[in-house]
Amino acid sequence: MIISVSHRTRILLTGLAVAFALGSTHGAQAHDAKAKTTHSKSDKATAHDAKAKDSKSDKKPGEQGKSVQIGTYGEWGAYQTQGKSKTCYALAQPKSREPSSTKRDAAYIFISSRPAENVKNEISVIMGFPMKDGGEAQVEIGDSEFGLIAKGSNAWVKNPAEESHMIDAMKKGSKLIVKAASNKGKVTTDTYALGGLVQALEKVRKECP
Repeated sequence: MIISVSHRTRILLTGLAVAFALGSTHGAQAHDAKAKTTHSKSDKATAHDAKAKDSKSDKKPGEQGKSVQIGTYGEWGAYQTQGKSKTCYALAQPKSREPSSTKRDAAYIFISSRPAENVKNEISVIMGFPMKDGGEAQVEIGDSEFGLIAKGSNAWVKNPAEESHMIDAMKKGSKLIVKAASNKGKVTTDTYALGGLVQALEKVRKECP
């Protein structure tokens, strides 16, 4: 898979968003011991580490900016990052993960807006395990389905034109299910609660219009 400039940008922002969330009060309350271990490993990552950890270490001093939590709504947190350009995002962790016996890193879904780049409601998913690059995953929201494309442990909506439709489905739905296979072929299912998403996105819209 040849990764595009757009996807490289998304990988950088994915790493930053999760790093900020892990460092926040909301993140500290939401994460279990495994998530905290993941954070510790991320802090110690070297330049050869892939994806989110790599992108975090590559940022220059002062370039990363400071992220603050600006609201908590049900299962969703709203965050704002100040730096060379302002970024806002809504973030949540899955309520359940199957099979529960599978050991993997923490998972997230977040929706970001970057006014300076004219980007609104960009959806990114972190599965917490490596997937086959260019492989596909599936999102189910009620009767609606959306394809994802993978790069490492990150995934994005396969057809960017469907992002707005997915956001609409999320606002109307009660839960979101992500099904994906690891690079070893093992299929996992993460289920996210959507309560509070509408309010979190409204807060993001106000802070990053």
